[in-house]
Amino acid sequence: MNRNRSLILIKFVHTLIWVFFNAVIFYMLYAVIVNKMDKWLWIGFALVALEGLILVVFRFSCPLTLMARKYSSSAKDNFDICLPNWLAKYTKVIYTSIMIIIIILTAVRLMQ
Repeated sequence: MNRNRSLILIKFVHTLIWVFFNAVIFYMLYAVIVNKMDKWLWIGFALVALEGLILVVFRFSCPLTLMARKYSSSAKDNFDICLPNWLAKYTKVIYTSIMIIIIILTAVRLMQ
């Protein structure tokens, strides 16, 4: 496989994982807003925790980003994913903020 095709495959897989975690996180947000404390909420917490652990192990870089770096010298934040550059740049901040809201709302729901 040539370098360009390898990078495209990594971008595609990275984007699919990003979309999956969007579904997980926004389901979690919905669940705590409507007080639906079901198994899917807790599975979501486990998946997000696993993702966080992977980021910690790889020094806050996605392993797919590290793989993609072998095929590109681009300085753009979205060189490894099919997102607008601004979103790729701020994804961690945006979704960490949403997760903090989810954690707070979950704690509030559990205390009620």
